[in-house]
Amino acid sequence: MDRRGCNCIGVAVVLAGGLVVGARGARAQGVSVALSPATQTVAPGGEFDIEVRVTQAGAQFNGFDARVSYDASALTLVPLSPTSLQQGALMTGACGNTFHRFTAGAGADTITDVLLCAGTSLNGPGTLYKLHFRAANTPQTTAVLIVPGSLKFYDAGLYVNPVSSTDAAVGIGMPVTAVGGGKAPASGLALLATPNPSRGGVAFASSWRAAGTESLTVRDVAGRVVRTLALVAHKVAWDGRLDTGERAGSGIYFATLHAEGRSTTIRFSLVR
Repeated sequence: MDRRGCNCIGVAVVLAGGLVVGARGARAQGVSVALSPATQTVAPGGEFDIEVRVTQAGAQFNGFDARVSYDASALTLVPLSPTSLQQGALMTGACGNTFHRFTAGAGADTITDVLLCAGTSLNGPGTLYKLHFRAANTPQTTAVLIVPGSLKFYDAGLYVNPVSSTDAAVGIGMPVTAVGGGKAPASGLALLATPNPSRGGVAFASSWRAAGTESLTVRDVAGRVVRTLALVAHKVAWDGRLDTGERAGSGIYFATLHAEGRSTTIRFSLVR
C-alpha cells in the first residue's frame, strides 16, 4: 500500500478491522508521559538509553505519535536492528500485531505505534518506546525532549486528551546542572533549543517550573525581534518563520526567555 500523503494512524486503525466501532465516552483522565531517566550522567563517547514511559494509569489508548528532539552535535541516535526492538513492552505485551513506523532525522526522530488487535487498549504505566544514543566526546549538559504538539494518543480512532510530557537531561562527563546545557544561571532559569543547528523549525524548552507566564523573543544578529512566542507547559515550537510569515534566512539567532521578571538568552542557528 502506498501511504504517501496519507494519515498513517488512520490507515492503521482501519486495518485493525473493528477498532473504529463507535465513539467511546469521553474520559476525565489523560495520559502522562515522561522521558526516563529524567537525569543521567554518561561518559564522553558512551552509549545509553532513553525510554518513553507512561508514568501512571490513566486514560485508555491503542496508539500514539511522538517526535523526540535532541542536539545532534551532542547526541547521535543508534537505531536498534530491527527497529521493532525499540518498541516498549507496554505496546508489544498488549498485542502481537502492531503498525510501527520510525523515522530518524537530524536531531528529531518520529514515532508512530498502533495496536492492531481489535478491541485491545491499554492505560499504563509502562514503557512505550526506547531510543539508544551515543554521547559526544565533549563534556556538556544537554537535553532530550518531546517536541511540543507532537505527542498524540488515540483510542478506537479518537484523540485522547489531555496529554502531558516531561523531558530528560543528560550530563556528558559532568553532572546535570540544568536542562539546556551548562550551569543554570543564578535565576534558576535555563533554555534549550533543539535541534541546533536546524534546517527548519526549532523546539524550545524552559527549566522554569514556578507559576506564571513565560514568553520567548527571537532576535537576529542585528538585535531585531523577528518572532515573539508564548510558552505552554514550558515548551514552544518555532516554525522558522518571521512575524511577517516569511521564512527566516540562514544565520545565527538569539532566543530570550522571559519568566516572572527574569530572563536568559541562548544562541542558535538556522541552516537553509
